[in-house]
Amino acid sequence: MLLVIVRLPWDGDLGIHAATVERLRHRLFDPGNPLVQEDTPSPYYSPWTVFLGAVARLTGLSVWVVLRIAAVMSLTLLVTGVRRYVRTLSAHRLAPPLALLCLMFLWGTQVFNWSGFLGLNSLALTVAYPSVFALGMAFHLWALLTRSLKDEPAGWVVFLGLGAMWAVILLSHQFTGVVTTLGALATVIAARAGRRALLRLGAGILLGVTVITLWPYYDFFALLHAGGLEAIHQPLYQHLLVRFGLVLLGVVALAVRARRDLRDPLVVFFLLGVLVFAAGGLSGHYSWGRALPVALVPAQLAAAVEVAGAARGTLRKVAAGVLAAALGIGVWTQVQTVGYVVGRSALPGAVAAKYRLPWVGYHWITPWVRYGDVVMANTWAARQVPAYGAYTVAPGYPDFFLPDEAKREAAVRTYFDAGVSRAARLGVLRSYGVRWIVQRPAEGGLPPGDPALRRVASGPGGQVLYEVVR
Repeated sequence: MLLVIVRLPWDGDLGIHAATVERLRHRLFDPGNPLVQEDTPSPYYSPWTVFLGAVARLTGLSVWVVLRIAAVMSLTLLVTGVRRYVRTLSAHRLAPPLALLCLMFLWGTQVFNWSGFLGLNSLALTVAYPSVFALGMAFHLWALLTRSLKDEPAGWVVFLGLGAMWAVILLSHQFTGVVTTLGALATVIAARAGRRALLRLGAGILLGVTVITLWPYYDFFALLHAGGLEAIHQPLYQHLLVRFGLVLLGVVALAVRARRDLRDPLVVFFLLGVLVFAAGGLSGHYSWGRALPVALVPAQLAAAVEVAGAARGTLRKVAAGVLAAALGIGVWTQVQTVGYVVGRSALPGAVAAKYRLPWVGYHWITPWVRYGDVVMANTWAARQVPAYGAYTVAPGYPDFFLPDEAKREAAVRTYFDAGVSRAARLGVLRSYGVRWIVQRPAEGGLPPGDPALRRVASGPGGQVLYEVVR
């Protein structure tokens, strides 16, 4: 993973996180919208990204270097967090490393990539995302909460600190915040916490809610009314067996733990996850599927803890053999991840066939496009261009806080759609102060020889950068 971080493969949402840090570098306290030239709040301005923006501003390091630093820090938090939490479940020295292997490889026979999901291939593509930072913090929170509730509860300061951690996680990645909350609830239920502990825990929750309420960069509670997320998340309910089938071994391990104690923390953790995930599927609230790690993580950890702690003998050998075979299947499923370090050309044919090339990026436009310039681009390019400091006409990602999002998307369609008059296209460019256009010949827009355009550079895949001539 450290070698992957050196390469920092680009796919998915890396562009918006880079754009967020770039805005904060220039205007730490009032950054405006990270993608378009508007003064609106954004949920991407979290405690974590504000910290990264401050690092970029103080050091002068490029956004890409800062994201690599963030990835190393998040990976460290994750590994140490898993170790600390697993230590609350088992004293066996093999449990933490085996737990890491299960979290990385005990998934299915089809690669599944999504932020907040810890398969190795997914982690390679999201390691610089706030979700990895938040999940690393979550493991530390669960570990500290477990220890704080044992026997005599810890002091007020500890529980207030837990409340602050909870707030930072929720503000940094809202979906991982839900996972963290359900895991904490499972910990409290399993601990059979007394009145004193619950009182102190309540104080921590109150502090956390206060921090969330007072966070100045965006209104967290407004996100509860956000729409348009269900279609994006519907794939979370598809192909479950091939994506997560190996986790069934962990379900067996959970059944063993449930026979010993129905209020085992991992069992309660898992049941809460299944309940929320099933409710989302049955009700059509597919965004609730982001709570799936609440079911996956305890099952994966249970497999590791039960095999590591099993009594020596035939049963342990069989269990270890079955888990080793499952991990071997998981390794082969995700083996193409090594391509993010060595490149596709160095991969054997069978591995190269599974490998998906990362995005090339838009560094090729930076000799001409300056910070704050507005670029007309279709959705795919709009997800990457703001990473280099420019704005786009319409955001490449859904933006709940942008009131004219639909109008901007319609403007982009007007520019690129066939059959639109030249006057209408020019009107769009003037309305949004567009200085540059990134397009392919087949995408439409003004023709290459139009007097309003000056061809400046060519990029990958036949893309062309045009300057809009005023």
